[in-house]
Amino acid sequence: MAMTKIDGGITAPKGFQAAGVHAGLKYDKNKKDMAMVVSEVPCETAGVFTTNLVKAAPVKWNRKAVTSGKKSRAIVVNSGVANACTGAQGMQYCADMASAAAQAIGDPEDADSVLVCSTGVIGNQLPMDIIRSGIGMLAKQLGPGRESAGDAARAIMTTDTHPKEIALTFEAGGKTVTMAGMCKGSGMIHPNMCTMLCFVTTDCAISKPMLQKALSADVVDTFNMISVDGDTSTNDTVLVLANGCAGNVVIDSEGADYDAFCAALREVMTFLSKQIAGDGEGASALFEVKVVNAAEKEQARTLAKAVVMSSLTKAAIFGHDANWGRILCAMGYSGAQFDPDRVDIWFESAGGKIQVVKNGMGAEYSEEEATKILSCPEVTAVCDVKEGHETATAWGCDLTYDYVRINADYRS
Repeated sequence: MAMTKIDGGITAPKGFQAAGVHAGLKYDKNKKDMAMVVSEVPCETAGVFTTNLVKAAPVKWNRKAVTSGKKSRAIVVNSGVANACTGAQGMQYCADMASAAAQAIGDPEDADSVLVCSTGVIGNQLPMDIIRSGIGMLAKQLGPGRESAGDAARAIMTTDTHPKEIALTFEAGGKTVTMAGMCKGSGMIHPNMCTMLCFVTTDCAISKPMLQKALSADVVDTFNMISVDGDTSTNDTVLVLANGCAGNVVIDSEGADYDAFCAALREVMTFLSKQIAGDGEGASALFEVKVVNAAEKEQARTLAKAVVMSSLTKAAIFGHDANWGRILCAMGYSGAQFDPDRVDIWFESAGGKIQVVKNGMGAEYSEEEATKILSCPEVTAVCDVKEGHETATAWGCDLTYDYVRINADYRS
């Protein structure tokens, strides 16, 4: 059975339910602001978190829970308030959120295994009366259906313009296995990780060490290869819950089943990474940078990230301007070694493909044709350094007037 995308969200795998509600953290009553994901049985968990030294209280809470070895049944999430830079009180509120969620789902003795996440404005304490009320609302509305998954995906959004969801099936051990994910992220997006929350559920039976191994390896080429604005956040979290309800033989070592699991995880994480990059605050285009024929993988990653993070290049993409000098310049200051006199660069999109640099110098091309290609909602720059066989891809977006407007008004 090949990997197949299906219409579904975070509840697509067997045994998972979700809900999203407006609890009152956001002023707009039409915007949901709390979500919950619950498995009918305890799950193996894996997580990766922000590299920022300033870590929000939920990051500390979840990292401790994931590394403890205990299984988890639930994730509870609020948007609107980040619970970051909130001291001991913020950590206590994590415990209070977990305790309330555990009570609500019928596991009052297992609060320390409930995962909690927050996103929003830094520095404010959580209004726990609203949080507790919201958890009660969520528990009553938990459901396994598509609508419940969509509600949860909308509830975790901040400046996102749309929910970000994916679900797919694959085969492991002769069983059909389902994996699904949802995430939020639009601004303060920068490797490593970003202002993003990502939750992946699967009914695959897999050991905790192999689950963590797969996630840690995958994030290097997915979420760590996206950038919107160069700011690394305090709350970045990716959590994977695996409940084993598919009934496959437990994946506890490398092999064909583990490879199938990793391929599915890569598909989910790549899709969600591109969704975040393309929904960058104020963005009008997804900007993809592929570095090909590099001597080493890390060289390719470094070069690709430098280009996708270049404010001048991002501005040129917004202006539909084939200003290839900005790309070569960004490659040059990336810190990676390469021969500029051998580089070829192309722009490509649904509008076509055009070479703009040949052997480090401008190629002959039609500016009109280049503008047409750069006017599409998804644009790719391909940079060939002609030194080997390694490739890497980074994702970002154009830099628009609206980015400044959104961030100037964020707290108001």
